[in-house]
Amino acid sequence: MYKQEEIKPYGKTGEKGKLVEEMFDNIAPTYDTLNHRLSWDIDKGWRKKAIRQLSPFHPKTILDIATGTGDFAILSAKLLSPQKMVGIDISEGMMKIGQQKVEKEGLQEIISFKKEDCTQLSFNDNSFDAVTAAFGIRNFQNLDQGLKEMCRVLKPGGHLSIVELTTPVSFPMKQLFKIYSHSILPVYGKLISKDNNAYSYLTNTIEAFPQGEVMLKILKKAGFKDASFQRLTFGICTMYFARK
Repeated sequence: MYKQEEIKPYGKTGEKGKLVEEMFDNIAPTYDTLNHRLSWDIDKGWRKKAIRQLSPFHPKTILDIATGTGDFAILSAKLLSPQKMVGIDISEGMMKIGQQKVEKEGLQEIISFKKEDCTQLSFNDNSFDAVTAAFGIRNFQNLDQGLKEMCRVLKPGGHLSIVELTTPVSFPMKQLFKIYSHSILPVYGKLISKDNNAYSYLTNTIEAFPQGEVMLKILKKAGFKDASFQRLTFGICTMYFARK
């Protein structure tokens, strides 16, 4: 078990997946606003970089894991022009907002949403040309199993593109980020979302989540090859790319 798997929202006992679902349902109405404000909109650029990793391969079918409110799925549809894009999440509250955004963009024929447990996907083996995940895999109840499932549903030769929040490794950004993530982020998150615990939980999982070279070993163990990573914005975010 990895450290972040032991961290649960609200300090409660019980199944982590159910608690994560409850938390994201609670913060869904303010999630987009907080995401963009707390990152000064830099998160939009991170998403674009992660999607552009897939551009040379022209994937026609894409599965977006932990799709949330659909930002990554919508941007992928615009930049990659796939035939089909499926966004999955355990939070119906988040996906409801995503569906509204998809309809506003006129992308209903391309993007669909489905409630799924990432550790037990309902899709057949070798179903998708690409699998993506933005800021969600650190919430997995079982990271190894979730990544194995992502590999299973990916077609041979298909690609995985992940972007995830991480902790900077170099001075002074490492120290500045620690101050920001333990003071400004949880306080502002609490004020806007009205959830007393959600953004403290998110900070704790960022710090506990394996990153860099350690994450590459985990990806390879799950069945991926040619795994690589790139730190963005002084290491606040990390992109991973791999092939089945």
